[in-house]
Amino acid sequence: MKKISIGIPCYNEEENIELMYHAIKKIMDDYVSMGKYDYEILFEDNCSVDNSEKILREISQNDTRVKVILNQTNCGPLRSGTNCMKNISGDAYISIPCDFQEPPEMIPKFIKIWEQGNPIVWGQKVKSKESNIKYFLRNIYYGVIDVFSDDKQLKQVTGFGIMDRTVVDAILPTKIQDPEIAVRHLVVKLGYDVVLIPYEQQERKRGSSSYNLSKYYNFAITSLCNTSIKPLRLMTLIGMITGCVSMIIAVVYFVYKLVNWNGFSLGVGPIVIGMFFIGSVQLFCLGILGEYVGVLLRKVTNEALVIEKERINFEVHGAEKQSDHLE
Repeated sequence: MKKISIGIPCYNEEENIELMYHAIKKIMDDYVSMGKYDYEILFEDNCSVDNSEKILREISQNDTRVKVILNQTNCGPLRSGTNCMKNISGDAYISIPCDFQEPPEMIPKFIKIWEQGNPIVWGQKVKSKESNIKYFLRNIYYGVIDVFSDDKQLKQVTGFGIMDRTVVDAILPTKIQDPEIAVRHLVVKLGYDVVLIPYEQQERKRGSSSYNLSKYYNFAITSLCNTSIKPLRLMTLIGMITGCVSMIIAVVYFVYKLVNWNGFSLGVGPIVIGMFFIGSVQLFCLGILGEYVGVLLRKVTNEALVIEKERINFEVHGAEKQSDHLE
Protein backbone atom coordinates (compact mmCIF):
# COMPACT_ATOMS: atom_id res chain seq x y z
CA MET A 1 0.00 0.00 0.00
CA LYS A 2 1.38 3.42 -0.93
CA LYS A 3 1.86 6.02 1.75
CA ILE A 4 1.13 9.76 1.71
CA SER A 5 3.11 12.06 3.99
CA ILE A 6 1.64 15.33 5.27
CA GLY A 7 4.15 17.91 6.51
CA ILE A 8 3.05 20.71 8.85
CA PRO A 9 5.65 23.23 10.09
CA CYS A 10 4.29 25.22 13.01
CA TYR A 11 5.20 27.93 15.48
CA ASN A 12 2.99 28.99 18.40
CA GLU A 13 -0.06 27.22 16.99
CA GLU A 14 -1.47 25.78 20.23
CA GLU A 15 -5.01 26.72 19.20
CA ASN A 16 -4.80 25.10 15.76
CA ILE A 17 -2.64 21.98 16.09
CA GLU A 18 -5.29 19.63 17.43
CA LEU A 19 -7.92 20.95 15.03
CA MET A 20 -5.58 20.46 12.08
CA TYR A 21 -4.68 16.94 13.26
CA HIS A 22 -8.32 15.87 13.47
CA ALA A 23 -9.17 17.49 10.11
CA ILE A 24 -6.38 15.61 8.31
CA LYS A 25 -6.98 12.38 10.20
CA LYS A 26 -10.64 12.38 9.20
CA ILE A 27 -9.71 12.77 5.53
CA MET A 28 -6.88 10.25 5.47
CA ASP A 29 -8.64 7.58 7.55
CA ASP A 30 -11.13 7.24 4.70
CA TYR A 31 -8.30 6.26 2.36
CA VAL A 32 -7.01 3.74 4.91
CA SER A 33 -10.46 2.18 5.32
CA MET A 34 -10.74 1.82 1.54
CA GLY A 35 -7.32 0.14 1.46
CA LYS A 36 -5.92 2.78 -0.90
CA TYR A 37 -3.23 4.58 1.10
CA ASP A 38 -1.49 4.59 4.43
CA TYR A 39 -0.38 7.96 5.76
CA GLU A 40 1.80 9.82 8.22
CA ILE A 41 1.51 13.31 9.65
CA LEU A 42 4.77 15.09 10.39
CA PHE A 43 4.60 18.16 12.62
CA GLU A 44 7.79 20.20 12.90
CA ASP A 45 7.68 22.70 15.73
CA ASN A 46 9.97 25.74 15.55
CA CYS A 47 10.66 26.06 19.29
CA SER A 48 7.22 27.40 20.16
CA VAL A 49 6.90 29.35 23.40
CA ASP A 50 3.25 28.37 24.00
CA ASN A 51 1.75 24.92 24.69
CA SER A 52 2.36 23.57 21.17
CA GLU A 53 5.01 21.10 22.31
CA LYS A 54 2.79 19.69 25.03
CA ILE A 55 -0.12 19.24 22.62
CA LEU A 56 2.10 17.55 20.04
CA ARG A 57 3.43 15.13 22.65
CA GLU A 58 -0.10 14.16 23.66
CA ILE A 59 -1.25 13.65 20.06
CA SER A 60 1.80 11.59 19.09
CA GLN A 61 1.47 9.45 22.21
CA ASN A 62 -2.05 8.43 21.16
CA ASP A 63 -1.39 8.09 17.42
CA THR A 64 1.82 6.52 16.11
CA ARG A 65 1.07 7.84 12.61
CA VAL A 66 1.91 11.29 13.97
CA LYS A 67 5.62 12.07 13.89
CA VAL A 68 7.01 15.13 15.62
CA ILE A 69 10.28 17.01 15.23
CA LEU A 70 10.98 19.58 17.94
CA ASN A 71 13.54 22.15 16.82
CA GLN A 72 15.96 23.77 19.21
CA THR A 73 15.46 27.22 17.69
CA ASN A 74 12.96 28.96 15.44
CA CYS A 75 14.56 28.32 12.05
CA GLY A 76 11.65 29.70 10.03
CA PRO A 77 9.04 28.06 7.77
CA LEU A 78 11.36 27.52 4.78
CA ARG A 79 14.02 25.62 6.72
CA SER A 80 11.55 23.61 8.78
CA GLY A 81 9.53 22.88 5.65
CA THR A 82 12.67 21.56 3.94
CA ASN A 83 13.46 19.41 6.96
CA CYS A 84 9.90 18.01 6.86
CA MET A 85 10.38 17.10 3.22
CA LYS A 86 13.72 15.50 4.03
CA ASN A 87 12.26 13.20 6.69
CA ILE A 88 9.14 11.83 5.00
CA SER A 89 8.75 8.15 4.16
CA GLY A 90 5.74 8.39 1.83
CA ASP A 91 5.30 8.10 -1.93
CA ALA A 92 3.88 11.62 -2.08
CA TYR A 93 4.21 14.72 0.07
CA ILE A 94 1.50 17.19 1.01
CA SER A 95 2.54 20.49 2.52
CA ILE A 96 0.00 22.51 4.49
CA PRO A 97 0.37 25.30 7.08
CA CYS A 98 -1.23 24.91 10.47
CA ASP A 99 -3.33 28.10 10.45
CA PHE A 100 -6.22 26.81 8.26
CA GLN A 101 -5.81 29.62 5.74
CA GLU A 102 -5.24 26.84 3.20
CA PRO A 103 -8.26 24.51 3.60
CA PRO A 104 -7.41 20.85 4.29
CA GLU A 105 -10.66 19.89 2.55
CA MET A 106 -8.77 20.29 -0.74
CA ILE A 107 -6.51 17.32 -0.01
CA PRO A 108 -8.80 14.75 -1.74
CA LYS A 109 -8.78 16.92 -4.89
CA PHE A 110 -4.98 17.02 -4.86
CA ILE A 111 -4.74 13.26 -4.42
CA LYS A 112 -7.27 12.55 -7.17
CA ILE A 113 -5.35 14.58 -9.76
CA TRP A 114 -2.02 13.17 -8.54
CA GLU A 115 -3.41 9.66 -9.12
CA GLN A 116 -3.89 10.59 -12.78
CA GLY A 117 -0.12 10.82 -13.21
CA ASN A 118 0.48 14.51 -12.45
CA PRO A 119 3.64 14.87 -10.32
CA ILE A 120 2.73 18.26 -8.81
CA VAL A 121 -0.74 19.50 -7.92
CA TRP A 122 -0.94 22.81 -6.07
CA GLY A 123 -3.62 25.23 -4.99
CA GLN A 124 -3.72 28.68 -6.55
CA LYS A 125 -5.38 31.54 -4.71
CA VAL A 126 -7.99 33.34 -6.78
CA LYS A 127 -9.59 35.10 -3.80
CA SER A 128 -8.56 35.75 -0.24
CA LYS A 129 -10.28 36.71 2.99
CA GLU A 130 -7.13 38.44 4.23
CA SER A 131 -6.95 42.25 4.13
CA ASN A 132 -7.27 43.86 0.71
CA ILE A 133 -4.00 45.74 1.23
CA LYS A 134 -2.04 42.55 1.91
CA TYR A 135 -3.60 40.78 -1.07
CA PHE A 136 -2.80 43.80 -3.28
CA LEU A 137 0.82 43.83 -2.13
CA ARG A 138 1.07 40.10 -2.81
CA ASN A 139 -0.09 40.69 -6.38
CA ILE A 140 2.61 43.34 -6.81
CA TYR A 141 5.21 40.94 -5.41
CA TYR A 142 4.22 38.13 -7.79
CA GLY A 143 4.19 40.57 -10.70
CA VAL A 144 7.68 41.90 -9.94
CA ILE A 145 9.10 38.40 -9.52
CA ASP A 146 7.52 37.30 -12.81
CA VAL A 147 8.92 40.31 -14.70
CA PHE A 148 12.48 39.86 -13.43
CA SER A 149 12.59 36.07 -13.32
CA ASP A 150 14.38 34.06 -15.99
CA ASP A 151 11.46 31.57 -15.95
CA LYS A 152 7.69 32.02 -16.07
CA GLN A 153 6.60 32.06 -12.42
CA LEU A 154 3.46 30.75 -10.75
CA LYS A 155 1.32 33.51 -9.28
CA GLN A 156 -0.57 33.26 -5.98
CA VAL A 157 0.93 29.82 -5.32
CA THR A 158 2.52 28.99 -1.96
CA GLY A 159 3.35 25.29 -2.41
CA PHE A 160 0.16 24.12 -0.72
CA GLY A 161 -0.67 20.83 -2.42
CA ILE A 162 0.88 17.47 -3.28
CA MET A 163 4.21 16.48 -4.86
CA ASP A 164 5.23 13.03 -6.03
CA ARG A 165 8.20 11.43 -4.29
CA THR A 166 10.21 11.64 -7.52
CA VAL A 167 9.88 15.44 -7.43
CA VAL A 168 10.83 15.59 -3.75
CA ASP A 169 13.97 13.52 -4.39
CA ALA A 170 14.89 15.75 -7.34
CA ILE A 171 14.63 19.09 -5.51
CA LEU A 172 15.91 18.04 -2.07
CA PRO A 173 19.66 18.39 -2.82
CA THR A 174 19.17 22.01 -3.92
CA LYS A 175 16.80 22.76 -1.05
CA ILE A 176 19.26 21.38 1.50
CA GLN A 177 22.09 23.40 -0.03
CA ASP A 178 20.01 26.59 0.09
CA PRO A 179 16.71 26.14 2.00
CA GLU A 180 15.76 29.78 1.40
CA ILE A 181 14.79 28.92 -2.18
CA ALA A 182 11.01 28.56 -2.34
CA VAL A 183 9.83 25.24 -3.78
CA ARG A 184 7.56 26.99 -6.28
CA HIS A 185 10.55 28.77 -7.82
CA LEU A 186 12.62 25.61 -7.93
CA VAL A 187 10.09 23.37 -9.70
CA VAL A 188 9.57 26.01 -12.39
CA LYS A 189 13.32 26.25 -12.95
CA LEU A 190 13.56 22.46 -13.27
CA GLY A 191 10.76 22.42 -15.85
CA TYR A 192 8.08 20.44 -14.00
CA ASP A 193 4.48 20.72 -15.13
CA VAL A 194 2.23 21.91 -12.32
CA VAL A 195 -1.53 21.41 -12.19
CA LEU A 196 -3.18 24.35 -10.40
CA ILE A 197 -6.50 24.14 -8.55
CA PRO A 198 -8.17 27.48 -7.75
CA TYR A 199 -9.28 28.12 -4.19
CA GLU A 200 -10.19 30.94 -1.83
CA GLN A 201 -7.73 31.57 0.96
CA GLN A 202 -9.46 31.64 4.33
CA GLU A 203 -8.87 33.79 7.37
CA ARG A 204 -6.57 32.39 10.03
CA LYS A 205 -8.76 30.15 12.18
CA ARG A 206 -7.24 31.00 15.55
CA GLY A 207 -4.18 32.77 16.92
CA SER A 208 -2.05 35.35 15.12
CA SER A 209 0.67 35.13 12.51
CA SER A 210 4.31 35.55 13.54
CA TYR A 211 5.16 37.03 10.13
CA ASN A 212 5.59 40.81 10.12
CA LEU A 213 6.40 43.39 7.42
CA SER A 214 10.15 42.93 7.86
CA LYS A 215 9.94 39.17 7.27
CA TYR A 216 7.73 39.62 4.22
CA TYR A 217 10.19 42.14 2.80
CA ASN A 218 13.14 39.83 3.46
CA PHE A 219 11.32 36.94 1.78
CA ALA A 220 10.47 39.09 -1.26
CA ILE A 221 14.05 40.28 -1.76
CA THR A 222 15.42 36.76 -1.29
CA SER A 223 12.94 35.40 -3.83
CA LEU A 224 13.99 38.05 -6.35
CA CYS A 225 17.68 37.20 -5.96
CA ASN A 226 17.00 33.45 -6.15
CA THR A 227 15.03 33.66 -9.38
CA SER A 228 16.99 36.14 -11.49
CA ILE A 229 20.29 37.92 -12.11
CA LYS A 230 18.54 40.71 -14.01
CA PRO A 231 18.94 43.20 -11.10
CA LEU A 232 22.72 42.81 -11.50
CA ARG A 233 22.41 43.60 -15.19
CA LEU A 234 20.15 46.50 -14.29
CA MET A 235 22.99 47.89 -12.15
CA THR A 236 25.29 47.85 -15.19
CA LEU A 237 22.62 49.51 -17.33
CA ILE A 238 21.99 52.25 -14.74
CA GLY A 239 25.73 52.88 -14.50
CA MET A 240 26.03 53.24 -18.28
CA ILE A 241 23.00 55.54 -18.49
CA THR A 242 24.10 57.80 -15.62
CA GLY A 243 27.63 57.93 -17.07
CA CYS A 244 26.31 59.00 -20.48
CA VAL A 245 23.93 61.54 -18.98
CA SER A 246 26.72 63.00 -16.83
CA MET A 247 29.01 63.26 -19.86
CA ILE A 248 26.32 65.00 -21.94
CA ILE A 249 25.55 67.47 -19.11
CA ALA A 250 29.27 68.18 -18.68
CA VAL A 251 29.70 68.92 -22.43
CA VAL A 252 26.57 71.14 -22.47
CA TYR A 253 27.79 73.13 -19.46
CA PHE A 254 31.27 73.47 -20.94
CA VAL A 255 29.99 74.73 -24.29
CA TYR A 256 27.50 77.09 -22.65
CA LYS A 257 30.28 78.47 -20.47
CA LEU A 258 32.49 79.09 -23.48
CA VAL A 259 29.70 80.89 -25.31
CA ASN A 260 28.61 82.98 -22.28
CA TRP A 261 31.85 83.25 -20.35
CA ASN A 262 30.93 86.36 -18.36
CA GLY A 263 27.16 85.91 -18.20
CA PHE A 264 26.98 82.28 -17.09
CA SER A 265 27.73 81.40 -13.47
CA LEU A 266 27.95 77.67 -12.80
CA GLY A 267 27.33 77.78 -9.05
CA VAL A 268 27.45 74.84 -6.63
CA GLY A 269 23.82 73.72 -7.00
CA PRO A 270 24.24 71.41 -9.98
CA ILE A 271 27.39 69.94 -8.45
CA VAL A 272 25.66 69.12 -5.16
CA ILE A 273 22.60 67.64 -6.91
CA GLY A 274 24.83 65.56 -9.17
CA MET A 275 26.83 64.25 -6.21
CA PHE A 276 23.69 63.23 -4.32
CA PHE A 277 22.22 61.58 -7.40
CA ILE A 278 25.31 59.56 -8.23
CA GLY A 279 25.78 58.68 -4.55
CA SER A 280 22.22 57.36 -4.26
CA VAL A 281 22.67 55.27 -7.43
CA GLN A 282 25.88 53.80 -6.00
CA LEU A 283 24.18 52.92 -2.70
CA PHE A 284 21.26 51.33 -4.57
CA CYS A 285 23.63 49.20 -6.64
CA LEU A 286 25.70 48.24 -3.58
CA GLY A 287 22.52 47.14 -1.84
CA ILE A 288 21.56 44.85 -4.73
CA LEU A 289 25.11 43.51 -4.88
CA GLY A 290 25.00 42.83 -1.13
CA GLU A 291 21.84 40.75 -1.48
CA TYR A 292 23.50 38.54 -4.08
CA VAL A 293 26.59 38.19 -1.90
CA GLY A 294 24.26 37.02 0.86
CA VAL A 295 22.77 34.38 -1.45
CA LEU A 296 26.26 33.16 -2.38
CA LEU A 297 27.25 33.08 1.28
CA ARG A 298 24.31 30.82 2.13
CA LYS A 299 25.26 28.47 -0.68
CA VAL A 300 28.92 28.10 0.33
CA THR A 301 28.45 28.06 4.10
CA ASN A 302 28.16 24.55 5.51
CA GLU A 303 25.37 25.38 7.92
CA ALA A 304 23.02 22.91 9.58
CA LEU A 305 19.55 22.86 8.04
CA VAL A 306 17.94 22.83 11.50
CA ILE A 307 19.04 21.83 14.98
CA GLU A 308 16.63 19.21 16.27
CA LYS A 309 15.98 18.93 19.97
CA GLU A 310 13.91 15.75 19.84
CA ARG A 311 12.13 13.34 17.51
CA ILE A 312 8.96 11.49 18.42
CA ASN A 313 7.57 8.29 16.85
CA PHE A 314 10.35 7.98 14.27
CA GLU A 315 11.75 4.89 16.01
CA VAL A 316 8.31 3.23 15.95
CA HIS A 317 8.02 3.47 12.18
CA GLY A 318 11.67 2.51 11.76
CA ALA A 319 11.07 -0.72 13.69
CA GLU A 320 7.96 -1.52 11.64
CA LYS A 321 9.88 -0.96 8.40
CA GLN A 322 12.71 -3.23 9.54
CA SER A 323 10.22 -5.94 10.56
CA ASP A 324 8.54 -5.80 7.14
CA HIS A 325 11.93 -6.14 5.47
CA LEU A 326 12.81 -9.21 7.53
CA GLU A 327 9.56 -10.89 6.61
